Amino acid sequence: MTGRSIINQALNDGIELRRQCMDVLSEPLLRAAALMVECLQGGGKILACGNGGSAADAQHFAAELVNRFETDRPALAAVAMTHDASVITSIANDFAFSRIFSRQVEALGRPGDLLLAISTSGNSENIIEAAKAASSIGMKTITMTGKEGGKLGAMEEIAVQINIAHSSTPRIQEMHITCLHILCSLVDKTLYGDKS
Repeated sequence: MTGRSIINQALNDGIELRRQCMDVLSEPLLRAAALMVECLQGGGKILACGNGGSAADAQHFAAELVNRFETDRPALAAVAMTHDASVITSIANDFAFSRIFSRQVEALGRPGDLLLAISTSGNSENIIEAAKAASSIGMKTITMTGKEGGKLGAMEEIAVQINIAHSSTPRIQEMHITCLHILCSLVDKTLYGDKS
């Protein structure tokens, strides 16, 4: 393939995936946004986690809520559990890598809070453990997955699953960030209307 054909293929695949997602994502995105609004209005916070590119997505999402999305509005409570190297490495060292997020959920989560768990494969053990920990303390969990949804998508504890049924990790991750931006828009508009 030439450089131009690689570019065109990636862009065309992304366009086609977005077309496919229009029919299946509206309902889960609306339900996820409603849960986020309910959590924030009740004085709760959103804890977000993911690995690799999904860790960056968790941090990106938290930044959009804590700071601002498209317009100025009050800060919203969100924490990405992916950025504190001392916490993550101490948990991985003293317990196991599979517990790096669940341990933080145990420390930071409260009933009424919400977990946003991002896993492209849906099979990341540390994300699955975080969802279990959230459920055990009365938190609801929204998942963002890809492909068939994996073990995470099959968990009974999940309140809303946003799944991108595609085989390509880059295309899935591109849709995840699109979905996160849509969620930010829905939350802002619901909470602040035309002021946001």
